[in-house]
Amino acid sequence: MANGSPMMLDTINRLLRLSLAVSALFPLIASAGEKPQSQVFGWLEKAIVMPVGATVKIKLDSGALTSSMDAKNIQLFKRKGKNWVSFRLHLEDKETGNEVYRDLEMPVKRIVRVRGAGGEDRRPVVVLPICIGDRIYKEEFTLRNRDNMLYPVLLGRRTLKDLGLLDVTATYLVPPTCELPKDIDDVIAVDRE
Repeated sequence: MANGSPMMLDTINRLLRLSLAVSALFPLIASAGEKPQSQVFGWLEKAIVMPVGATVKIKLDSGALTSSMDAKNIQLFKRKGKNWVSFRLHLEDKETGNEVYRDLEMPVKRIVRVRGAGGEDRRPVVVLPICIGDRIYKEEFTLRNRDNMLYPVLLGRRTLKDLGLLDVTATYLVPPTCELPKDIDDVIAVDRE
């Protein structure tokens, strides 16, 4: 190359500069077509159960399919030929330490059969709003008395698939930031007809 003509050296220099410029742009070109990174949640998080406005600890459980909510006094009944359920949400707000409760009547989305170590159980499923991070999700929850459980709310895979990534080694990565409406009844407006 030492014997190369000035024109040949000039061409090589131009090609070298062009290849460096292209390689510098390559990461930008490659990332432009990628999906945005998913938010990462810990296996324990805090969430706001919107119908009562309480911030509670929730367990993100990839081993469960359907989410579960602590409820008391669960009573199935019929309203205009359709299945409904009355129940009480009674939760401890982890931000204030106050116990909050609310009696609700809601349409039953479906009844699920749950099998576990203790046998088989049939539970009503309702749709309840819950704030996780900065979003309110209208999620399906089985209702069950979870007094003997550590966490009043368990989020299953049906919910987890919409959240993002789960880091099983971390806790409390994404605090709930949703604002409660002025009238909490607006959160669960249900047609009583």
